[in-house]
Amino acid sequence: MIAERFTERVAVVTGGASPIGSGIAERLVAEGASVVLGDVDRDRLDAIAAKLSADAPGRVHTALGDLSRHTDAQALIDAAGERFGKLDVLVNCAGGGVIRATSEHTEETLRATVDRNLWTTLYCTLAALPVMSAAGYGRIVNVGAESVRNGLYRHAIYNAAKGGVHAVATGLAREYAGKGITVNVVAPAWITTPEADARIAASPEVERADWAAFMDQMRSTIPMGRPGTVTEVAATVAFVASEEASYITGQTISVNGGSSML
Repeated sequence: MIAERFTERVAVVTGGASPIGSGIAERLVAEGASVVLGDVDRDRLDAIAAKLSADAPGRVHTALGDLSRHTDAQALIDAAGERFGKLDVLVNCAGGGVIRATSEHTEETLRATVDRNLWTTLYCTLAALPVMSAAGYGRIVNVGAESVRNGLYRHAIYNAAKGGVHAVATGLAREYAGKGITVNVVAPAWITTPEADARIAASPEVERADWAAFMDQMRSTIPMGRPGTVTEVAATVAFVASEEASYITGQTISVNGGSSML
């Protein structure tokens, strides 16, 4: 049975319609949190909110918007105060950059990758910090990427964006430690989701073969020999976002099956 570490806590989860974001939100709700989900995908956002609300009526709220825009990020953070009266936890999970060989990137894919990962994190964090500072309490968890550490093939541009997500956490952790706010990164390695598996299965044969080779390469970097799960990422985020992790700040916690070791 999962302990309710987040009873009377309010959390914002960006990228709440994504497989990992929704999994994190589900874990926080299961532990008693009230949650605001932010995303650009209205249909998935509504579907996930309906699913979570079935077991937690009145504790799930959504805010539709492009969080790489300052106004939409501010509106998401404001929604937590307007709906639930406060903000205790921010999980920056919005992302989904374009993964491809560096030479194949275009101006559009470069900007999309940075916007979806780095700007969403910066804008939401900047909106949340004054609220948390005034309350004297806050947990900010950035969902980063193991590929920042291990230089995974095809991830150079993605790593540029996620590397910023990692780096900003350390500076903010030091700056806001005296205000009761911790800032950490949870960095997953290869995480399997039904949605990703379905997309690969529906792709043309040549692309499926390419993905199979790519996944074999990823598997070879992981001593455990398998991808991680959303449940494993969500459990780590929940710990770092809890009061139990009060003496942990400025850290990157890898959920990686051993693919890199300190």
